[in-house]
Amino acid sequence: MSFQDRNYILGIPKLPARAMIFLVPFFLSFVMSGIVSFISTVKALGLTLMMVSPWISSWGLSWMIAFPTVLFVLPFARKLSLLFVKSA
Repeated sequence: MSFQDRNYILGIPKLPARAMIFLVPFFLSFVMSGIVSFISTVKALGLTLMMVSPWISSWGLSWMIAFPTVLFVLPFARKLSLLFVKSA
């Protein structure tokens, strides 16, 4: 295996294309829950080093709720969005 192999990333085999149905919500919920929990924690505690631990804790809890929620809601959001765009 060379580092130029397109079927690997960082030495790990890439997933099949059908994994996108889970990967997009995974990364989307991870980033969004991190941002929202960060803003909420800063608003509650202020921007100090003492807020890092509560933020990480709230991010973990938020993400455990956000990921399954995005998996469930995303198909409905796609259908709703299609009502507002022209078909190709």
